Amino acid sequence: MARPQIGPYGSWRSPVTADAIVAGVIGLSQIQLDGDDIYWVEGRPAEAGRNVIVRRRLDASITDVTPPEYNARTRVHEYGGGAYLARDGVVWFTNFKDQRLYRQDPGRPPVAITPAQDIRHADLVFDQRHEQLIAVREDHTTDMPQAVNTIVSLDPTGKTPPRTLVQANDFYASPRVSPSGTHLSWLTWNHPNMPWDGTELWVAELTPDGLRALRKVAGGEAESVFQPSWSPDGVLYFVSDRSNWWNLYRWRGPTVEPVAEVPAELGTAQWTFGMSTYAFESERRIVCQVRSQGGTRLATVDPQAPRLEPVNTPFTAFAPYIQARAGKAYTIAGSPTEPMSVVAVNLQTGIVDVLRRSAEHLVDPTYISVPDAIEFPTEGGVTAHGFFYRPVNPEYSAPAGELPPLIVYVHGGPTSAVSNALDISDQFWTTRGFAYLVVNYGGSTGFGREYRQRLNGLWGVVDVDDSVNGARYLIERGLVDGHRVAITGGSAGGYTVLRALTSTDFFRAGASHFGISDLEVFHKDTHKFESMTRSFRPTRRRSSSRHSARKGCRSLTFPSKASSTASASQKTSSARSKLSCISTRKSSTSPWPIRSSRCRSRTSNSPLERRKLGHTSLQVPAIGTGTLQTFDVPSVNASNARMALKRRSRGPAGLVRPGGGDAGEGPQGPARSDDHRHQDLDQ
Repeated sequence: MARPQIGPYGSWRSPVTADAIVAGVIGLSQIQLDGDDIYWVEGRPAEAGRNVIVRRRLDASITDVTPPEYNARTRVHEYGGGAYLARDGVVWFTNFKDQRLYRQDPGRPPVAITPAQDIRHADLVFDQRHEQLIAVREDHTTDMPQAVNTIVSLDPTGKTPPRTLVQANDFYASPRVSPSGTHLSWLTWNHPNMPWDGTELWVAELTPDGLRALRKVAGGEAESVFQPSWSPDGVLYFVSDRSNWWNLYRWRGPTVEPVAEVPAELGTAQWTFGMSTYAFESERRIVCQVRSQGGTRLATVDPQAPRLEPVNTPFTAFAPYIQARAGKAYTIAGSPTEPMSVVAVNLQTGIVDVLRRSAEHLVDPTYISVPDAIEFPTEGGVTAHGFFYRPVNPEYSAPAGELPPLIVYVHGGPTSAVSNALDISDQFWTTRGFAYLVVNYGGSTGFGREYRQRLNGLWGVVDVDDSVNGARYLIERGLVDGHRVAITGGSAGGYTVLRALTSTDFFRAGASHFGISDLEVFHKDTHKFESMTRSFRPTRRRSSSRHSARKGCRSLTFPSKASSTASASQKTSSARSKLSCISTRKSSTSPWPIRSSRCRSRTSNSPLERRKLGHTSLQVPAIGTGTLQTFDVPSVNASNARMALKRRSRGPAGLVRPGGGDAGEGPQGPARSDDHRHQDLDQ
């Protein structure tokens, strides 16, 4: 191998191009099992972000189920998820364009079974005993000021009208039928709660005439319940954060008892429908995803002798989708050197079969920067978390004594999180000689309820403090150049960027991508699901659109037309617009401006489609040389751009959201992390 050449940090030539970030990349989400077949959803940037249901048969053949003219994606809660159900070879799914529910029999084209109205469905389950579908419905056709959410039963063929089973609360999720078909369980909550703040788990007898003997099992204003599931022998299990951690419990008649109590998370923030972090392999074995200190592992639990037994795998990040049967777990996982993939894991041996990768042929392993998990002190005497990527490029070495510039990445949500799974967009920077810090600030998912609640009423304060203190931690240890620190983020993370640039003098540059700029307008005009979330609680001093960047910091913004989910006033104020902000401040020791030559965006006549974004050239000085290095961002459509971001989260997660802004059904779901890094992106 040739001897590395000497080059200043930030000037290195890299094999990771902007084209490589989006080319051949797909989002993965929503695994289901049907007999011997395995299903999942692929979000495809090359097909304008279309969501395609894919089936893998026992002979390992993989085929598309969704015809090219359809897009399997629901807009319930706007962030969707749970858009399809596969049973005995029949697939029911919501089509994005018209939001109608379709039935697709083997070998036949889809047939609509709901009327052509703005009535949306998600989280479908099949009630075999009563031969009906049960789903969450969101009705936008009433005269109410907001959409009306209910749980309904539907004729699987669409021949008879639907029937409402549960109504009156603001939100519903996770309807689940017991194996005997005699009981239905579900989650519900009301404003101002989000599902990670407080939910209630209910159960009722399921009869031919509807429900009776309704009973609250768990939950409340200060308890978040997640993923109720019936075991094969008819016991109701669920995840609750009543102990500060999302742990596994079960309901036996009048009592609730713990199944696995650990200082770790066995659940996640329910930005989308259809999430699962545990599954029943049999009556005697549960397989679950265990999140701790930013990493995730697999473990099994014997319900009769409750304790976690680790399953050794090469993975450190998992998207919140898992199913199990016959000694195997099927999930979506990745590691610092492997992208997120649909995998089958042998629960005895840990042997892994990769069924579908989210990306192929990313980069030579010698160019990959493997992150270090860090903990650092922050305001209030508490600790925050992050992942630190060092510059890596085998072709270059930096001059003696030089420290690398640092880019701080802020995830969306804001209640999302970032894992350490391989994301080529991180490597875009590290291969060029930039250090990269991903901050899981206070408010992020995966560190317990108390950590998650740090952001309540303090969005734009806690996240900014943690971003600054994470960078300071690295500077104090001599790992990065304190005079060359930038910050970047999208959607909710974009708001943090704008707040950091207008409320501190710490960062020399910042880029806010489709960021929220005015919390007051956002709070008033966003959609129902997040319109009253506790994190927002805006004040005039925290609306970054009312302030300019600090002295010496020049700021440029490039808003595009708002998405179809934004209100008219949002379009006017850019509070929810897709915003890009490049802000520059000169260092006293080194000039480090970032210039954007152009940024254009357009929307087509259809609010559900977007045309291509124009080229943007980002010019950054090759530090130490006095010359400019240009990074050219090629024309890609909006779906492609979001998909590239969504591969993180999200993945929260996925989650592309649900982690902030455009939460996807995965995180197409986005998703780079177990919770979809940009799980917050509106698809």
